Amino acid sequence: MKIHLSDDGVPLYQQVVQQIRHRILSGQLSGGDEMPAIRTLAERLRVNPNTIARAYRELEQAGLVEKRRTRGTFVSSSPTSMSAKGKREAIEPAIDQLLVLSQGLGVDAKELSQWILRRDEELQRKRGETS
Repeated sequence: MKIHLSDDGVPLYQQVVQQIRHRILSGQLSGGDEMPAIRTLAERLRVNPNTIARAYRELEQAGLVEKRRTRGTFVSSSPTSMSAKGKREAIEPAIDQLLVLSQGLGVDAKELSQWILRRDEELQRKRGETS
C-alpha cells in the first residue's frame, strides 16, 4: 500500500487516515483485505508506530477497519455502514476543496449546490443506463 506523507501541516496520522479512507471508499481496498501491520507500515513510512496505531484506531472508530485478535487489522466487510459522523468526516475534505475552488471562481454556494444536484441526476441516469 502506497501512502505519501507531506509536511504541509496536516498531522501525519490524519494523512494516513485520509489516504486509507479514500482507498476503502473508492473500492481500491475491499472488505476483508488485510491491512499492513502497524510496525511494518511505520517502518515503511519512517514514522513512529504510535502514529500508525492512532490512524488505525480512528479508522476502526469510523467503522472502516476492524481488529481481529492475534490476526491483525482488516478492512470492514461493510464500510458503507459507517456512522453519520464518519461519513461527514470522509466527505468534508472534498467539500472544503470544492468550496475554495468555487469561491475562487466567484461561484456562490447556491449556484454550486444547483450544479451538484444536476450532476447527481446525470450520474444517476448513467448508472441506470448501465444496469
